[in-house]
Amino acid sequence: MNTPSGHPVTLRITEIFHSLQGETSRAGLPTVFVRLTGCPLRCTWCDTTYSFTGGTRRSLDDVLAEIAAYACPTVCVTGGEPLAQKGCLALLTALCDAGYSVSLETSGALDIADVDPRVSRIVDLKAPGSGEEARNLLSNLDHLAPQDELKLVLASEADYLWARHMLAEHRLAERCPVLLAPVQGQLPPADLAAWILRDRLPVRMQVQLHKVIWGNEPGR
Repeated sequence: MNTPSGHPVTLRITEIFHSLQGETSRAGLPTVFVRLTGCPLRCTWCDTTYSFTGGTRRSLDDVLAEIAAYACPTVCVTGGEPLAQKGCLALLTALCDAGYSVSLETSGALDIADVDPRVSRIVDLKAPGSGEEARNLLSNLDHLAPQDELKLVLASEADYLWARHMLAEHRLAERCPVLLAPVQGQLPPADLAAWILRDRLPVRMQVQLHKVIWGNEPGR
């Protein structure tokens, strides 16, 4: 596949690996992960800082060939912030054209309007504890469809109260499924579960399944 100028599409790739999806409504599904390099955000709780720099420049055809070798129908494009690379949109469309079930994990700081509508867009809303609340592009909310999901990662009770306010103010649960997740080692999962039940929030709570299984091992 080429760009509009005729040049081959390339992407800077940190890693491609086969694992179980640890988050979202796809948790537990065998998945091929394509982790693109680079991110303009610096969330305080980020657990993939190794993807900020480095990586290997690869052609789109090369990336697709490695994905196909896993013979897995589910693919997740993640980062870093994958939409920071121009080639990401072409990758997502090529994966959909190839028949994969595709999800995109994005920070919510970049416009999702041009993402192929066949993709399930997993969009973060950055809570104050992330240090990047000001980067939330709230216009993305208007582009969400039922197959998309909103993810709010929370580090404290103050973050939870912020999330509860956002749910009500923007009627988030009417747009798509909403996921609340505790920051590992900062917010006890039992506390978040208790608050959700107390307030009867229309959300799904999640923990990172891959960390339950493998700890903080990269590439999992």
